[in-house]
Amino acid sequence: MAVTLIIVNAAIFVIQSILEFYKPGLFEGYMKLFALSTTGLASGFVWQLLTFQFMHSGLWHLVGNLIVIFFFGRAVEDTIGRNGFLKLYLSSGVIGGLFQSLLAVLIPTAFGGSVVGASAGGFGLVAAFAAMYPERQITLLLFFVLPVTIRARTLLWFAIGLAVFGIIVPAGHVADGAHLGGILAGLGYVYYFVRGNPWPFSRPSVQPPKAKRPQLVRTASPKKGIWMQSPKPAPTDDLPSAEFISREVDPILDKISAHGMHSLTERERRILEAARNKI
Repeated sequence: MAVTLIIVNAAIFVIQSILEFYKPGLFEGYMKLFALSTTGLASGFVWQLLTFQFMHSGLWHLVGNLIVIFFFGRAVEDTIGRNGFLKLYLSSGVIGGLFQSLLAVLIPTAFGGSVVGASAGGFGLVAAFAAMYPERQITLLLFFVLPVTIRARTLLWFAIGLAVFGIIVPAGHVADGAHLGGILAGLGYVYYFVRGNPWPFSRPSVQPPKAKRPQLVRTASPKKGIWMQSPKPAPTDDLPSAEFISREVDPILDKISAHGMHSLTERERRILEAARNKI
């Protein structure tokens, strides 16, 4: 689906460029009808909340957004599936457009005018990726030349700070309100629909019943290489089974419930294996 979005955006940009060159009058009408504006929304053109996401002001504007969709969109789609990806992307764009339109109503001199671009949906993908994989290392090309490696959550905070600064100190024609709205929508989608926790920084107040603890199963261990040492056995300290499970296993099961099996460390996997043997 991410690749499909890239193709659709590129195709629409080609059509848009042809109209702009050969039919300037038709292109202006096209922009008024499909680009997002408070005037259009007030006239009932609610479809602009979707159509503006597929229009771009120039080639580099398009390329930048397509790069974001390609690298972050594919990873998000692999995690939440095609339907979830499309809902997240489009809803981030819609909410970003509404946020930008609200700013245009409140401060028309700074945020008025038409808005186009897929950046609101793109920022929603960045936010979703950072929410699901906050410690993942990302290498970016600063000014398309200098490689910089940072964590995903660091990139998210940088994007939030940049958008907030752009709202406080408006400059140029950057839709910072749409960017911030897309970020908030992406975070909200992950925390509410993917994790089932509507509050990003809170823990569930009701713990799952102990009687419904997932059954422990044996997983295949990776083959040992020539230079790999055998892992040390998980520390059990000869605890009684009930105390061992309460102290060592329950936190790991809670972690699996919140973040998935892939989030476990090697030591936690060995503890699960030891618990299976005790049970």
